[in-house]
Parts: sequence; C-alpha cells; structure tokens
Amino acid sequence: MNQEQFDKVKSRQGFIAALDQSGGSSPKALRAYGVEEHEYDGDEEMFDRIHEMRTRIMTSPAFTGDRVLGAILFEDTMDRTVEGKDSADYLWSVKQVVPFLKVDKGLDDEVDGVQVMKPIPGLDDLLERAVAKGVFGTKMRSVVKEANANGVDAIVEQQFAVGKQIVDAGLVPILEPEIDIHSATKAEAEALLRAGILARLDQLGDDIVMLKLTLPEEDGFYQPLVDHPNVLAVVALSGGYSRDDANDRLSRNPGVIASFSRALTESLRAQQSAEEFDAALDEAIESIYRASIA
Repeated sequence: MNQEQFDKVKSRQGFIAALDQSGGSSPKALRAYGVEEHEYDGDEEMFDRIHEMRTRIMTSPAFTGDRVLGAILFEDTMDRTVEGKDSADYLWSVKQVVPFLKVDKGLDDEVDGVQVMKPIPGLDDLLERAVAKGVFGTKMRSVVKEANANGVDAIVEQQFAVGKQIVDAGLVPILEPEIDIHSATKAEAEALLRAGILARLDQLGDDIVMLKLTLPEEDGFYQPLVDHPNVLAVVALSGGYSRDDANDRLSRNPGVIASFSRALTESLRAQQSAEEFDAALDEAIESIYRASIA
C-alpha cells in the first residue's frame, strides 16, 4: 500500500471523482455529455468516446489533487493510457490524484428488496493487475430498494466478504451498498444498513475499508461510521440528486466527502470549447470540494 496515497485519502481534504461508468451506463453518460448513439458504432467505438470524455476531464487544469483526492476508474480505463502513461499512473504521478478501480460486474435481479452484486469471475487476477498498475483501492456497488432486514443483511455480508478478498490482495476496498433515493422506506433502510455495517466493522481486526453511501435522511446519521477506526473514509454518492441538492445534503454531514459521478459531469458537453469545458469543470469541482470540506 502506498502510504502517501493512504495519508491523502485519510486527510479527507477533497473528494473522489467517480469516472467509472461501465458498458451498461456509458450510453447514458455519453448522451448527457452530448454524444448520441448514432455517433459511434458498437462497443469499441463507445468505449473510445467515453475514454475521450474521461481523458478530457483528467487532463483539464481544473482536475488536480489540490481538490480531487481520488478518481474511480472503469477497468477499460485502467487498461488505457492518458498522455502516454497508464491511466492510474497518470492520475498519481501527474495529478496527485489517488486511483481506484470499479471491480463489480453489475447487479443481480431484486430479491428481498435488494440487488446484490453478480459474481465477479477472475477477481483475483483483476486485483493483481490493478496492484501492478499502481491502483490504490477498489469500488463495488450493490443496491437497497426496500428496508428488508434479510435483504440488507445479504448486501452487507456480500460487500464485506468480497472486501476481505480485496484487502488480502493489498488494496483498500470501497464498499458501496447504495440505498435508492426513491425508496419509500429509505430512512428505515439506513438504520438497518448502519447497524449491519457497524457490526461487521467491529470484526475486521486490522483491516481497513472505505464506505460509499447514499446521503442520509437524518443529518450526521453515519457519524459512527465516519469515526470508526477501521474506516479510512466515508464517501457519498450523488444517487440521482442534482449537484446543488447533493452538495447541500453533503454539507450537512460533516466528515463525509463526495464521490460524485453524474453530479460532477452534469454541466460538461462534448461541444464546449476547451475554455468553456475547463470553466464548467472548475465550477463543478469547486462546489463539490466546498461541500466535502464543510
């Protein structure tokens, strides 16, 4: 583990950019960016276009380690280069931004009000490649739709089990049991989730994890997780909230920092000039940074 990267994340003086749209979510991300599906042909060209978007973000003068602690990459991005360097190496050596890798393969069908992760074949090999490329940590997402005790327990159990595999590979896992912001039982699900996470954190020994959670209904609700000695950082997903709404909610949860995707990129367009793009990205980064350190 890179101690300098560890200390940077531990400082929580900034936020983590989620640049990890997968094959399933890339068309939607490209449409939001102003690139329609008829403008590329097949997955290969789609991934080329999404990498162009991510490269434009990463190489922007607005995107530096002064305000951005880390960035989460999709596997395809990790395997590509930015300005002649491996993407993870570029992030750290040029921008001083800590690289993370999305490792999940999507969600299973809903059972007991939740969607656990699909199996992750070849995870050990992927983790080994990530370590070799200088990646610091990983991220994996599952989703809670309802406050169902059995479902939430299944989500937490799976997240911590796979998290242990990631820790053993020498990486820091970001466990992401997202709660759907539209859930009719969101607050109740948050209570179940917090209890389940705390119980398992107390069994970790010396292992260190990070948590990526939906912004809670009650301000400061996840403070026991923020303060837990086995938690390097608690980061928040935007989850469909607008940037302004997500920033407002985030600022009311001290110690929690952002790990936004859509809220980071919502004002970016392929058609913008370099000056317009950099200005829009700078404004987004500054607002998310301020909410993260509030």
